[in-house]
Amino acid sequence: MKYIIIMILSLLISSIPDINTDNITLNYLVRQPKVQSDKPPLLIMLHGMGSNEKDLFNFANQMDERFLVISAQAPYRLGENSFGWYEVSFPNGKPQINDVQAEKSSEMLIHFIDQIVEKHKANPEKVYLMGFSQGAIMSFSVGLTRPDKVSGMACFSGRILQKTKENISPNKKLKALDVLLVHSTDDNILNYQYALESQKVLDRNGIKTQFITDEVGHSISQASLGKFKAWLKSK
Repeated sequence: MKYIIIMILSLLISSIPDINTDNITLNYLVRQPKVQSDKPPLLIMLHGMGSNEKDLFNFANQMDERFLVISAQAPYRLGENSFGWYEVSFPNGKPQINDVQAEKSSEMLIHFIDQIVEKHKANPEKVYLMGFSQGAIMSFSVGLTRPDKVSGMACFSGRILQKTKENISPNKKLKALDVLLVHSTDDNILNYQYALESQKVLDRNGIKTQFITDEVGHSISQASLGKFKAWLKSK
């Protein structure tokens, strides 16, 4: 009987999927570069609130073949297959966020970039972020406070948090950032005004920005995706 119990336990343990066995900070999906390179450029995709790493990864095979494409899963579980970079509510129609979680996620992403660059032998001088909604907010957070870690970011339907504005890096690499800012004029989740405010922050800091407006609500249109792919291909 003891032998049978041990066998059953062994089978149960062996059936549990390994998660982060390589000790990477965040769970993620990978599309390897389709063009051989010793140090490929790196694109990290950051999904929006309530989604997961599979969402933006649907676009992975459309991306420039030179790039190593990583789609990261946010650390805070909101429900089944639902994750966020921080918790948020909308009293009076304005977002109220968990600042502690947002700061922690930013720190985790900075560490995650280093881990991915090392593990997958990517080029640390060619790291780009693509974020939607909360993922765009986190892209701004990482890029503007640690421009030494990223070369540019494409921010779809996001905004720049007050904490990020207060901690914009004085590093000379800040002005070398390349930003694609995409926002819909009829976004009913994060108002278009946030994009105009983000543009002002970027302009004040001398950051090269391409600003694209859309009319698809809180989502990514095929037209904007096409412009993003062209932007990425130019890198």
